Amino acid sequence: MTSVVVISSCLVGTTSIDAAPMSRLDLTPWDLQLLKLSPMQRGLFFHKPESDQTSLILRLKNSFSRALDFFPPLAGRLAAEPAADDSFFYFLDCNNAGAEFVHADASSVSISDILGSKYIPETVSDLFPLGEYCNSDGLSKPLLGAQVTQLADGVFLGCTANHAVVDGVSLWHFVNSWSELSRGSATISKLPVFDRWFPSSSRLIPLPPLEKIRFPPPPLLARLFHFSKESLGKLKSRANSEAGTDKISTLQALSAHLWRSTTRCRNPHGADEEVRILLAIGARARIPLSGGYFGNAFNGSSTAMSASVLLERGLGHPARKINEHVAAQGGEAVVKTVEGWVKNPVLFGAFPPPKRSRVVMIASSHRHDMYGNDFGWGKPIAAVSGTIERFDGNIKLYPAAGGGGIDVEVCLAPETMHAMEDDAEFLEAVSI
Repeated sequence: MTSVVVISSCLVGTTSIDAAPMSRLDLTPWDLQLLKLSPMQRGLFFHKPESDQTSLILRLKNSFSRALDFFPPLAGRLAAEPAADDSFFYFLDCNNAGAEFVHADASSVSISDILGSKYIPETVSDLFPLGEYCNSDGLSKPLLGAQVTQLADGVFLGCTANHAVVDGVSLWHFVNSWSELSRGSATISKLPVFDRWFPSSSRLIPLPPLEKIRFPPPPLLARLFHFSKESLGKLKSRANSEAGTDKISTLQALSAHLWRSTTRCRNPHGADEEVRILLAIGARARIPLSGGYFGNAFNGSSTAMSASVLLERGLGHPARKINEHVAAQGGEAVVKTVEGWVKNPVLFGAFPPPKRSRVVMIASSHRHDMYGNDFGWGKPIAAVSGTIERFDGNIKLYPAAGGGGIDVEVCLAPETMHAMEDDAEFLEAVSI
């Protein structure tokens, strides 16, 4: 793919200073633990609109600003105030410093140039704003960026959002609201809720100064695999049959299939080592919180077993283990985990990549409303993420564009990816 040319870039605030209902939001333990990680990058492909380029950009920019009226923290910045012992309290300063809005051109590139590639090209990173940085850089950089890139036969809309401020649910809530306003709505159908959730312990949690240690990423390949509704149904039936239950969900069966397939392809000689699957378990329904809760609300939790047991006992065994693990993550367990973190805060990230990965992480969600985002000229035709979150074993789930299936974005070391592409058991469930 040729280089993307930035035509314009500016900071966009709310349409009115009076629109901001708050001046400060404290970061919760869910938010704080992500300060050293990379932001989220999610993007959508659209067919080419009939409207001219100038009116399209003006419409998207104006509705972007109106959306910030309802989500004023996204136009702010992170801030820190001194605490005892050289530590700091980090919070959200809703100062309307602005979110970034970028208009770019890649008119020599077609949608098929990107989606038709076997692997998601590294240059897809040029379709997202703000470049590579970590969430703690939100002390000086925008917390949200949107880039509209004109392609030869379509438009790509890419968003970069600070993950210490929002999770996937909140990011897509914003994008869904933005699309409503772009279609001409005077308001949004679901208002965000800015009440902060904290455990019974203190709301203010001091953290040491944030070191910015970055390690060069190893060579990686990312590829999209499609699982049809019918294929997913077969996986679910097989997992439940082998486990002798009817409690295993479609997502749990798919997660077990991806865990087994990745482990088999990483471990061709059958080394008996512990392997782990990391799940982002939503907390909104477990606490419970409002569906419009703004911010992060998930419990990063993992379960493990030996590679030999994972591979020898069929799909049902790991699917049952995942099912039991998720079932144990009720409201009390989530609260206990957060309270434990407050007593001993540990931030994710800032560690060198291992020589050999033994972890699979299932992220994003096929339940996010990606394909309802009609900005006024039609719904999206495909979704993709950026490159800054990639690591060996990172797997993202998206809803398929139609038919009730799930698109799975798999990021692996090249040798593992090539082995997976030749793995008969994995491919048996893949629709394309």
